[in-house]
Amino acid sequence: MTTRTCSSPASAIARSAVALLLLAAVANAQPVTVTVSPARDAAAAGLVDIRTLAPDIAVDMRYAGADNFTGRRVPGYDAPTCYLLAPAATALAAVEAELHADGYALRVFDCYRPVQAVRAFVAWAHDPTEQSRKALHYPGLDKPALLDGYIAETSGHSRAATVDLTLLDCRSGPCVALDMGTGFDFFGPRAHTDAADISAVQRANRQQLRAAMERHGFANYPLEWWHYTLRPEPDPHTAYDVPVR
Repeated sequence: MTTRTCSSPASAIARSAVALLLLAAVANAQPVTVTVSPARDAAAAGLVDIRTLAPDIAVDMRYAGADNFTGRRVPGYDAPTCYLLAPAATALAAVEAELHADGYALRVFDCYRPVQAVRAFVAWAHDPTEQSRKALHYPGLDKPALLDGYIAETSGHSRAATVDLTLLDCRSGPCVALDMGTGFDFFGPRAHTDAADISAVQRANRQQLRAAMERHGFANYPLEWWHYTLRPEPDPHTAYDVPVR
């Protein structure tokens, strides 16, 4: 079984402070030039459906339906399919295989994200009248604050090597999602991977997910416990805008 470790609230606070300093450094760094690929379908873009490599992985693509922070299907998501570039898909399939051997599994919420979807998120963030999911997803923040660290004008997801996901426990029957302290796409400090105000069990669950992902080359985004990017990225200078079908 995967070993779980716990850390003290003090050490979690220290790690959170370091993570925020790193984020500030990244924000002030020279931006990477990204070009949108002219590809018009997944095959031309070199995108791989994760289920071709990991048939049993749980896929719950939130933006292909209304169960997300916008309260509606997001443009660009025509089907609940998880696409990634081949190196990222292969690495994620290896995580799933390792976890499966120990009685665990992954559930993915988002993978490749079309550029048009990112633009729709930004437009939503600038619309003060749409607040239907505020209580669930951003109860402590006003919409403009979401543009500072949560919703960006460009997204690593569009480069097809980033995935949002959680961990399932399948050891005693049907798989059950582990308690991570917040739901997916909760915008606020409790969603920070090393948040201090979560329980020891919730912290251990986040650490178990992070350890499994890191063993296969994925790095976590400190403000979101569910967000991981393969390092180095297969193609950090190319974004895609083909629909998810």
